[in-house]
Amino acid sequence: MRGIRGATTVSSNNKEEILAATKELSLTIIERNQLRADDVASILITSTPDLNATFPAAAVRAIEGWSLVPLMGAAEVDVPGGLPLCIRMMLLVNTDQSADGIHHVFLHEAAKLRPDLKD
Repeated sequence: MRGIRGATTVSSNNKEEILAATKELSLTIIERNQLRADDVASILITSTPDLNATFPAAAVRAIEGWSLVPLMGAAEVDVPGGLPLCIRMMLLVNTDQSADGIHHVFLHEAAKLRPDLKD
């Protein structure tokens, strides 16, 4: 089992934007890691406290074939100076892939969080 990390940002606390950004992040992680829903044990999604217009997990559930993947949403710790308007994701996947073969995905302003993990 391996963890796959990802994060993205939005420009405002808007339901449609949150869902679109979460879907983009999810599909990018799925594509770059060649995942199938059956490979995924669970997904944890956090969002910063300034994002409360909707549940980001709804975007993952809407992806065809992914509605049965266990999802959990939570609020990110409100650290002063932290990146605002941010959605983070951790997928636990069953894989034989080595740690250096995992493709973590940081989109938009979230790329600042882990510049060492750029593809």
